[in-house]
Amino acid sequence: MSNAFQALKATAATRWQVLSVREQRSLAWLGLLLASVLIWGVAIAPAMHTLRDSDARRAHIGVQQAHMRALQAQAKALQQRTPLSRDEALRTLQSLSANSPFQLTVQGERVSVQLKTVPAQTLATWLTQVRNQAQVLPTEAHLTRGADTDKNNTTWNGSLVLRLPDNTARAQ
Repeated sequence: MSNAFQALKATAATRWQVLSVREQRSLAWLGLLLASVLIWGVAIAPAMHTLRDSDARRAHIGVQQAHMRALQAQAKALQQRTPLSRDEALRTLQSLSANSPFQLTVQGERVSVQLKTVPAQTLATWLTQVRNQAQVLPTEAHLTRGADTDKNNTTWNGSLVLRLPDNTARAQ
């Protein structure tokens, strides 16, 4: 392998000597240009692209961090709240569902909720209130999207099954 390299090197040197000074200078400039393009493509351009995108990435990471901190604060608040008894949770759930499109049916530790053409935002708000205030969590959901003509006003039909806190939890 080194013999082949030595032979190639000797052949290149011989051809270089045969070239005129002008041709040697042109080939040297061409080699310099190719080396510059290679260095640009491999080292400088990717680094500049990373530098150019860093502000957007930093902003996106900041938004993600703020969201994670909000979730962390929400989780801590949920962990520190006083547990409600089953009866208190049921009363809170019924008060949150009064004058709403939700029909509740209590079955022991479970509450079946029927809903018809409930706007998506109303359902999301109600579920958040039920989780935070009544400490009731959904265990089953059988929902179908309503036949809406306007995509901005999605409605839902179906049923939910919610689990009440067990009887051992007591408010203080």
